[in-house]
Amino acid sequence: MPSNFEFMSSKVMPAPGRMAVDFEERVDFDRLRKYRLSRVRSALEASELGALLCFDVNNVRYTTSTQIGEWVRDKVCRYSLLTRTEEPVLWDFGSAAKHHRLYAPWLETENSRAGMLGLRGSVAPDAGLMDSAAREIKAMLDAAGVGNEPVGVDIAEVPMIFALQRAGIEVRDGQQVMLDARQIKSQDEIMLLTMSAAMVDGAYQMISEILKPGVRENEIVAKTNEYLYNNGSDDVEAINAVSGERCSPHPHNFSDRLIRPGDQAFFDIIQSFNGYRTCYYRTFNVGRATESQRDAYKKAREWIDAAIAAIRPGVSTDQIVQLWPKATEFGFADEMEAFGLQFGHGLGLALHERPIFSRLNSLEHPVVLEEGMVFALETYCPADDGFSAARIEEEIVVTKDGPRVITLFPAEELFVANAY
Repeated sequence: MPSNFEFMSSKVMPAPGRMAVDFEERVDFDRLRKYRLSRVRSALEASELGALLCFDVNNVRYTTSTQIGEWVRDKVCRYSLLTRTEEPVLWDFGSAAKHHRLYAPWLETENSRAGMLGLRGSVAPDAGLMDSAAREIKAMLDAAGVGNEPVGVDIAEVPMIFALQRAGIEVRDGQQVMLDARQIKSQDEIMLLTMSAAMVDGAYQMISEILKPGVRENEIVAKTNEYLYNNGSDDVEAINAVSGERCSPHPHNFSDRLIRPGDQAFFDIIQSFNGYRTCYYRTFNVGRATESQRDAYKKAREWIDAAIAAIRPGVSTDQIVQLWPKATEFGFADEMEAFGLQFGHGLGLALHERPIFSRLNSLEHPVVLEEGMVFALETYCPADDGFSAARIEEEIVVTKDGPRVITLFPAEELFVANAY
């Protein structure tokens, strides 16, 4: 591995403050930008593609190190082009392009352009914006000497795919190439992921203090959003808050339910710091816990501990998922119905990156773990009372010496909040 992975030999992943200082080496954003672009170039070179055309905001950010706000995530209004021979070109929303020319000097000035395709059909395709963009892209591919080679596209509106084809561009799947590029995290990415997890450590401390009878699930979600944004989050994507009779089966949301004495309650905090995301569950009981609830938690903890203990370079995802129960062993008809409960997924700029751990896909299509991967493992166990359940999740860095857990809020035993 590159020398910048040597820091991972430490037992603790660094989580420094957010400020830049002269007395410690912290996140080096210039090094981060260069690493990410080099990873994309290497993945492109290893593929059969002549270029990558990205509309997925995570891929655009990874390639160009630009972002203009969470509101663009579902607009399909930003896109980037990287050919084998040229520097990245970015088309951004209106005046954002001029802003990048002033504040993003790593992009060549002429390569930061304004672009508009239609805002998911709000401007109809017959206005010609997509055809115009496709012709511009084709001319750039020709100038770069890859005009006759296939172009990888990650996601796009269907009319844009048609416009690219009319322009004479052979469209192929580019998302797999980008996921290849993003799979191994650098020193700086791992530090940002650890800093992001540390923010959630603090959020869980706050939740443990306010988790009392009479508080509603949505109030906890609101206070956690406030806490995270106050502490530097740039996007609170979602927070699951699930309590009492809502715990089994897992609804994957929050409601206005009132917390009651003796409830089992679990939370998932999905947020990002400088784009790098968390997926971090914790389970609490409110005031007291029954044996049924404690037994469910103990099983969920045993399943996740067994998986973590097996993590090391060279182990494959099928070996990990076989340590977890089958869907039919914890109350579900099949693995599709239980998907996401005994689960693992890569973390980075996106919530779900490679590798994915699940009996649904990993047994027949395993992925070998490598040093520098970062992922979350999560387990779920319904209680035998018929309505409670335990949910635990840990984020893990794969090092040459094994796993390093970066989610540190106490979870070895069931946490009873505000015990009485």
